[in-house]
Amino acid sequence: MIKFDRFILENGLKVIVHHDPSTTMVAVNVLYNVGARDENSEMTGFAHLFEHLMFEGSKNIPSFDTPLQLAGGENNAYTTNDITNYYITIPKENLETAFWLESDRMLTLSFSQKKLDIQKNVVIEEFNQRYLNQPYGDAYLYLRPLAYKIHPYQWATIGKEISHIQNASLQNVKDFFENHYAPNNSILAVAGNITKEEIEILANKWFGPIKKKNITERNLPKEPKQTSPRTLKLERNVPFDAIYKAFHMSSKNNPDYNVTDVISDLLSNGKSSRLYQELVKEKQLFSSIDAYITGDIDEGLFILSGKIMKGISIEKAETAIEIELKKLQTDTIDEYELNKVKNKFESVHQFGQLSAMNKAMDLAYQELLGDADRINFEVENYRKVSNKDIKRVASAIFDNNNCSTIYYIAK
Repeated sequence: MIKFDRFILENGLKVIVHHDPSTTMVAVNVLYNVGARDENSEMTGFAHLFEHLMFEGSKNIPSFDTPLQLAGGENNAYTTNDITNYYITIPKENLETAFWLESDRMLTLSFSQKKLDIQKNVVIEEFNQRYLNQPYGDAYLYLRPLAYKIHPYQWATIGKEISHIQNASLQNVKDFFENHYAPNNSILAVAGNITKEEIEILANKWFGPIKKKNITERNLPKEPKQTSPRTLKLERNVPFDAIYKAFHMSSKNNPDYNVTDVISDLLSNGKSSRLYQELVKEKQLFSSIDAYITGDIDEGLFILSGKIMKGISIEKAETAIEIELKKLQTDTIDEYELNKVKNKFESVHQFGQLSAMNKAMDLAYQELLGDADRINFEVENYRKVSNKDIKRVASAIFDNNNCSTIYYIAK
């Protein structure tokens, strides 16, 4: 059981405090409720660009990393379609340095054309390296818009295209900051050998004076139900043919989310999983194959992706996948197999909770989803998944009319 305290500052900043006496380091996590889904469809990649810009210095601190390193701290960040998350680990005695740094960049970034140009170039280079110059790298740039026609999940966090980053003006960037980066649109979670009283003093001192902002109300269009199969064929200079199949699934807060996650683990979590045993080891149709969920807050995707062995037709490979999905809809799963997947989830979850940083991140995220206390019921919710649930959800999701497929052909 992970115990925590919570309080809210007058400016709307939610604060979660977890006392962990087992560590000398303190984890400070600031979650901003903004991701790629909050972008204008003509100006994408901004949330991810901000992940970079937030390290370029703020109003009173020209260099973010230097004082943190002098205080023995480390930091990083990540962006998803739903959130932008910044985290610091720092020795307890230097904790105030983290509050000083995080509050100052929440107060106001140090905007300049030079800094913007530097980070635009960094992001463009990342776009090229990860998506355009990498074998199979552009598959997801095509898969998302194939699966989503209305919802802004139709683009990746990096953005739709490089031109959106190239054309981002200083004013565009300032407007995005003003609309999303504010105490009343963020959650601060702190975990370590600290008390609620200590954190209240620091939070009020450093974050309290920051004014709340008029946050753009999120009003995203709901993706309509897919009623027919969608396909796209891409020809590229790659060593093997590949296939990507995306099925629409439930949102994060839907009870079926856990069921779908268990299904993905049954299919593809380690060398004892179904897809590896059947399609890689036994039938040797694929050199590698994965099944995973995108983990989005709104209705997400269940994705299967595999590299097909030389000499195997794409039709034969696809039929083999469909047979494995059909088994989940009709066959009863052996209790040993189901428990093995649940035990693996529990051990990974429990091991993760040994880290103060992981707890701070998870507490902030669960609070965003509705209540930080959800962290204490995650394992129990996965334990509840039954054979009946798996058949029902597999039958609902793995419908050909609910599927978008990319045939990635080696030239």
